[in-house]
Amino acid sequence: MGSRQPISIDAARFPRGQARATLASMTALTDFVPLTLCVLTVSDTRTPDNDTSGDYLALSLGQAGHRLHEKRIVKDNRYVIRAVVAQWIADEEIHGVLVTGGTGFTGRDSTPEAIAPLLDKEMPGFGEMFRVLSYDEIGTSTLQSRAFAGLSNNTFVFCLPGSTSACRTAWEKLIRGQLDATTKPCNLAGLMPRLREI
Repeated sequence: MGSRQPISIDAARFPRGQARATLASMTALTDFVPLTLCVLTVSDTRTPDNDTSGDYLALSLGQAGHRLHEKRIVKDNRYVIRAVVAQWIADEEIHGVLVTGGTGFTGRDSTPEAIAPLLDKEMPGFGEMFRVLSYDEIGTSTLQSRAFAGLSNNTFVFCLPGSTSACRTAWEKLIRGQLDATTKPCNLAGLMPRLREI
């Protein structure tokens, strides 16, 4: 895949292609750095008229100061899901992908199987923390969630359940803060300049 230039504090003022790497550690930055994100809804029934979860994520990331590159809805087919996400992670302008839907245990739920082969590194803590937080809301039913996250071609990928309440929990309590370069003591956004270290 093509080389991805590291994001830096300069990216808040310059296009990504012109940004220079200025961050040398994992510490939080003093300035917010807007990221470019994509939203994918995986569902056999959702349409642009009733995609409440995808709409919530798209609206929320914009309200947080990030840029929505593209939002799509696809059927619960692992090969279609994989093709869309693979295209996004290959794009040097995209920093993150939010996927909602297909993380359960029914026969049609296939998001983990679609995305896992694309990941260079898994982020076990995301799924663990999400289920801990969900336990306070839905009790042991949280065991049915296979929500997970990881890194692919220096792009962060978050896979969430299809319910809007679950997306709200994940965004408000986990993702929003970690995609904010000012979150202390450290965050995923601030880690981006170091992802290509050897």
